[in-house]
Amino acid sequence: MSSIATLRELVMPRRLLTLALLVAAWCALWGGISVANVLAGTVVAVTVTLAAGVEPGHGSIHLFPLLQFVWLVTVDLVVSTVSVAWEILTPTDYTDEAIIAVDTQAESRAHLLMLVVAITVTPGTAVVDTDADTGRFYLHLLHADKADGIVEHVQRLAELSCRALPVDVGEERAP
Repeated sequence: MSSIATLRELVMPRRLLTLALLVAAWCALWGGISVANVLAGTVVAVTVTLAAGVEPGHGSIHLFPLLQFVWLVTVDLVVSTVSVAWEILTPTDYTDEAIIAVDTQAESRAHLLMLVVAITVTPGTAVVDTDADTGRFYLHLLHADKADGIVEHVQRLAELSCRALPVDVGEERAP
């Protein structure tokens, strides 16, 4: 692939959205937005997406499902932060950790990446592994009793990510 083709792929709306989400996750992981965090996050995001072969996608961006996705992730961040803070501040340990498998209908690596970022930045859950061929996620949870609700929630996020960034006909999940 030529460098001109690679540059064109980087400035496509879907790729820019993917890069922006990765940079936001990078800043969240470092605990703040600064010039250094944004620049470092951009370098890491570009390098990772090019090296991982995340397809650029040629479809459009659907704003309403994207806003729903962002809203759900924002609510998750607030609710889970309060929940984890409560676990830390109270003397009794109510955690019952588990690792669960969640099957999704994610259509592409971009959808999987979007889900991994959304899940990982949320306190109390972490992506342990993914299977790009099947769309299966393995998640670590602090509260095993909430597994059914989390499975439904992750599937809802997967559906919204697929609606927000539809895959063109002929484009398929990359191995």
